[in-house]
Amino acid sequence: MYRLPALAIALVFASCASAPPPRPDWSAVEAVLGRSGSAQPGNVQKFGFPRGDLDVRIGDLRLKPALALGSWAAFIDLGGGNAMAMGDLVLTEGEVNEVISALQAGGIEQSALHNHVLGEMPRVMYLHFGGHGQAVALARALRTALERTKTPLTPPSGTAAAPELPSAEMDRILGYTGKPNGGVLQYSAPRAERIVEHGMEIPPAAGMATAINFQPAGDGRAAITGDFVMLAGEVNPVIRELRAGGIEVTALHSHMLDEEPRLFFMHFWANDDAVKLATALRRALDRLNVKR
Repeated sequence: MYRLPALAIALVFASCASAPPPRPDWSAVEAVLGRSGSAQPGNVQKFGFPRGDLDVRIGDLRLKPALALGSWAAFIDLGGGNAMAMGDLVLTEGEVNEVISALQAGGIEQSALHNHVLGEMPRVMYLHFGGHGQAVALARALRTALERTKTPLTPPSGTAAAPELPSAEMDRILGYTGKPNGGVLQYSAPRAERIVEHGMEIPPAAGMATAINFQPAGDGRAAITGDFVMLAGEVNPVIRELRAGGIEVTALHSHMLDEEPRLFFMHFWANDDAVKLATALRRALDRLNVKR
């Protein structure tokens, strides 16, 4: 009988040991939610549910879903078909409690309910949630909750043109590369610390990164919103930088219940020259412990 040489056997085992683990199979979750997710670092599959059904305005500006009206859910693989699900649902006031009831019935808990912007018409609320268990069961609970709203449950068709903004200059100022999404330029600045909840690390893609969104408003202007993810000692230095740059603070609150270290999330708004705003936002980012 032929035997492999010892060196060949060793190489086979070394190859198996160094091979990356297979990516989680999210197809059953995608089937329940009715759309494909996007694979993110940290074994995260992220799903977006833009509220294209809503006509929300601040003054004369109609908010694009990618600016401030995007519900989302991140599924973090725990192995064996289990997952942690986290996210944020954009809701009208009349949808809030029906959605809470549906999530609770499906074993998904709520961690925050609040505003993100000021003066919008009609008023919208943001519901943060989290759950652990079988990934498909969590997806079913989320789908049931979404069905209690007017959120479009079919994926949006077509792709919006890239926003007309001086993106190269803004990238240079902010120190990150913006990504076009639905006519909005989006930036993400992940925190440098390891964020843990229930003993599990929460990757930046699951909401642990400062988000900054720019929507063109004509003549070189942009509307901006998003949220800064901060430690307690960073909150007021960031506020001072935003206000010095003419940027409004619209909300300050938590998004989770048991995270370590404790985090605070601050939302903001302005409609002004895009480069001017990017410069002010960079000064605020420099007050954070973020990855560059």
